[in-house]
Amino acid sequence: MSEPGPRPTSSGPGRVLVAVYAIFALSATARALVQIVGRFSEAPLAYVLSLAAGVVYILATIGLAGRRPWHRRLAWAAVAFELVGVLVVGTLTVFDAGDFPDDTVWSVYGRGYGFIPLVLPFIGLWWLRRTGRPG
Repeated sequence: MSEPGPRPTSSGPGRVLVAVYAIFALSATARALVQIVGRFSEAPLAYVLSLAAGVVYILATIGLAGRRPWHRRLAWAAVAFELVGVLVVGTLTVFDAGDFPDDTVWSVYGRGYGFIPLVLPFIGLWWLRRTGRPG
């Protein structure tokens, strides 16, 4: 008898997590594109970081929603990168706000988004670990 594999990350409560990531993917990417097209010269670093965050959220959504083994690896990489990104950008915007004349998704640890960008990767990593065990 073969041992059961990991549970799908998009099942049960994971559906809510996928939905939240999808909303952030859409909102962060759309906001960044509007900012880049309309006023890139005002805060190029902030707008490029917002676009990078949007791409990370897209990749995390794809990874969490998928059911193939590579989807899980993608989700792990994207959510881990997200955590590092929000911590690094959050810290930089607290201590050196001059380089960020406009907010990014991860500015001050996601303050403009109710700190969800700070909490979300912890929940994502916990969910990936929890569903990674045979169920």
